[in-house]
Amino acid sequence: MPDTTEQPLSILIAGASGFIGTPLVHALREAGHHVTTLVRREPRTASEFRWAPGRRPLDPAILDGADVVINLAGANIGKLPWTDTYRQEIRRSRIDATETLVEAMRRAAAPPTLFLSGSASGVYGDRPADVLQDDAAPGTGFLAEVCTAWESAANAAPDGVRVITLRTGIVVGQGGGALAPLLPLTKAGLGGRLGTGGQHWPWIALEDEVGAIVHLATSPSAAHVSGPVNLAGPEPAVADRITKRVAEDLHRPYVFRIPEFALRLVLRDAADEMLLSSQRMVPTKLLESGYTFRYPNADAAVDAVL
Repeated sequence: MPDTTEQPLSILIAGASGFIGTPLVHALREAGHHVTTLVRREPRTASEFRWAPGRRPLDPAILDGADVVINLAGANIGKLPWTDTYRQEIRRSRIDATETLVEAMRRAAAPPTLFLSGSASGVYGDRPADVLQDDAAPGTGFLAEVCTAWESAANAAPDGVRVITLRTGIVVGQGGGALAPLLPLTKAGLGGRLGTGGQHWPWIALEDEVGAIVHLATSPSAAHVSGPVNLAGPEPAVADRITKRVAEDLHRPYVFRIPEFALRLVLRDAADEMLLSSQRMVPTKLLESGYTFRYPNADAAVDAVL
């Protein structure tokens, strides 16, 4: 669990209403930090500020006094199918949000000292033969291209701003993430192996995803961390282990095998990018900075949800 600083921080979050952002805001406020959020609607409280990334500049005064900015904004990649229009939205939503924040930092009288910006395991592409440390080079594919551009936009932050790019794996938690499409199928008795099932899924429990971000944002032991950080559980797991555990916890059969061609027929390239790619990510920087995982293996993460 995170070892947070005793000094309350002022933290601005973009993407605060999402699957990760919602519990993150709660955790930071519970820890005593002052959290403000960026919203795309009319603000409802004094802690909300409206923005329109890609359409108008963000008032740099909103950043003045913020110790940390956390950027989790971006269109949901789980929304299928990926039409050409939606692929553009996946990319544009991430780049526009990040560039809008970076431009505001450049114009702020007192820019933040730390910028944590989203990225994802997709940056590595399909790498079945590699053990992927935090600084491993990007791979190929649509998500790799998106994540590389996303990280580049974050790394354009002005001098004096320490940048961490959060290479988030497959998040296992209530209300969304990796289990959202699996649960109804498994409950209906249609659970089974996806492809060979031997592809490494870089899973992480939602509680540890949130805990790791809190740790990186607030813990003195993480004050030296910068650059890409792998957010994935410490014990690697293949897809078959996770999908089978879901069936076991739900007491449902696990007899089917969905071949690669069938997944590609339905999901097109999203099948290769999201379900069939293999990424054995190692959270070296996170562990070395003192973070302790609440859920060290995939079975425990799935059990906690189900």
